[in-house]
Amino acid sequence: MALPVFIIVLIAALFHATWNTVVKKNDDRTLFMALLVACGGMGAVVTLPFLDIPAKESWPYIALSVLLHNGYYLFLIAAYKYGDLSHVYPLARGSAPLIVAAVSVFIVGEQLSQLAWIAIIIMAIGIMSLSITRNSQNLRNPTAVFCALGTGMFIAGYTVTDGIGGRLAGDVHSYAGWMMALDGFPIIAYLALRRGRGIVADCRPIWKPALVGGLLSLAAYWAVIWAMSVAPIALVAAVRETSIIFALLFGVFFLKERLSLTQLCAIFMTLLGTVLLKLNRP
Repeated sequence: MALPVFIIVLIAALFHATWNTVVKKNDDRTLFMALLVACGGMGAVVTLPFLDIPAKESWPYIALSVLLHNGYYLFLIAAYKYGDLSHVYPLARGSAPLIVAAVSVFIVGEQLSQLAWIAIIIMAIGIMSLSITRNSQNLRNPTAVFCALGTGMFIAGYTVTDGIGGRLAGDVHSYAGWMMALDGFPIIAYLALRRGRGIVADCRPIWKPALVGGLLSLAAYWAVIWAMSVAPIALVAAVRETSIIFALLFGVFFLKERLSLTQLCAIFMTLLGTVLLKLNRP
């Protein structure tokens, strides 16, 4: 992975961590995340007049990606229902790079060196180890674990789908814009049907931070889709998951959370894996 691409993916990871920290601070995470996704979708809509129509070969991937993204939102909401964010989210994010690597090699046909595999495994273990804390009884709940791993499957699914679809679109930016414009509205429509007219009043106090988070999310994933068009999907997916380390550090410095020995080890392993990925040569 070229250095400029590597840096852009790290910046995307930073943006991703920022909006996740904003979600974590909100009491009604389900509504806030749905509004955030909708705001990101509206931001993408604004870009459409300046973009070409994606090549017809990419439209099945756009449709599949929208479906997988919304499956991810629903599974993540369920994971939050049955387990704590600090336990289920690292399990979901840490499992995704391993799944992406396996799919990209054995199905897509990309090549990964032995060092790249080692780096991805180290990063995945480091991230998933964040689930292991003194209060990790949620991980003994099979429903919470199922939802967390299901979330990881959906993350891997839309990552590989967007990696391939962006390459087929003719212009990767047109793919990103159209996919994210269409992605933004099913989840808010689902919540509107469940909550009725009261959703407008519920959204009023949170729309400003949701808008900021949505635009950060839009910029972050747009950059990732572009990166997957010029670098191996598995490597981009792995570097993107450094976002969880940024989120952990934000928690320490801005939310006044304490840093445990397990978390320090997770940071070290993730950073080690990131360095190994940068040293990797095809």
